[in-house]
Amino acid sequence: MLLEMEIEVTKTGSPKYNEVDLNNPEFGKYLADHMLIADYANGKWGTPKIIPFQNLSMSPAMLALHYGQTVFEGMKAFRTKNGAISIFRMDKHLKRFNRSLERMCMPPVPEEIFYEGLKKLVETDRNWVPGADGASLYIRPFMFASEERYGVKISEEYKFIIFSGPVGPYYNQPLRVKVETGFVRAPKGGTGYAKCGGNYGGSFYPTALARKEGYDQVFWTDARTNEYIEESGTMNVLFMIDDVLVTPAISDSILDGVTRDSILTLAREMGVKVEERSVAVAELEAALKAGTLTQAFGAGTAAVVAPIQDIYINGVDYSLPKWGDDCFMLTVKKKLADIRTGAIEDTHHWNTLI
Repeated sequence: MLLEMEIEVTKTGSPKYNEVDLNNPEFGKYLADHMLIADYANGKWGTPKIIPFQNLSMSPAMLALHYGQTVFEGMKAFRTKNGAISIFRMDKHLKRFNRSLERMCMPPVPEEIFYEGLKKLVETDRNWVPGADGASLYIRPFMFASEERYGVKISEEYKFIIFSGPVGPYYNQPLRVKVETGFVRAPKGGTGYAKCGGNYGGSFYPTALARKEGYDQVFWTDARTNEYIEESGTMNVLFMIDDVLVTPAISDSILDGVTRDSILTLAREMGVKVEERSVAVAELEAALKAGTLTQAFGAGTAAVVAPIQDIYINGVDYSLPKWGDDCFMLTVKKKLADIRTGAIEDTHHWNTLI
């Protein structure tokens, strides 16, 4: 049973939301006025509190800095048509967060801390939630090993924090993507399904090389054979091939995306045939040559839906057909936005209203 808890709130004396253009916020630049913080020590969680956003004091010997015990989530809150605020799919985000923590030998965050803390934080910073189309409040729960030791060990102390900030679209233009077969993101049996910091740090170098060649992102391939598509940069990837929505099946090397899951649910309701299965690079190349691959897009909390225009495979750039506003990826993106903002009924109970 979920327990309600009183969370102490100390409000800032100098709110800054009037200094930001909430109709057009640059992604990742602005931080809301408050943050939630809770500490884990001696085998138990302390009482969370909400305080003004501020820097942390930490030891250079803090274990997270040396051995990588750090996990995060990405979530969003939206201003609805009637002025309320909705937080999208809190339950699925918490389940994924705790699965990631388990993989990194970190204690789970209790439901009451996550749910009540998140709701209280969003309520405290409700003036930061944009109302413009395509804008939202990005929410970043994260946790790291805070114990002051430098021997290789599992930390016995942790700090859990949630902060937020207003954001606009993550990608403003269709993407050019390179199929990556030299570097890999995650091997079988690794941490690919976990949102741990190392997964992202390790992907920077090959992505930077691809950008020097004129591409926005990479398609990661499997670590054993480099023959199967897994993810696209920081997103899951989906393809429309012969009017079938195809996406790599979730595995221990592929993140279980919340946006991906939402899109697949809506697609099935819309009568679109969905296949979650292995997607070979060779199949992708053949479909591009035959013209049967008509849409490709990334899906993630930050990007929502990111259309892909060009795909590089084996030395060749393939361009996808031009799409209209009635194509599936833009139609499902709008439907998802309408659910989040209350324009249509939330039949799946994905929104938590504040």
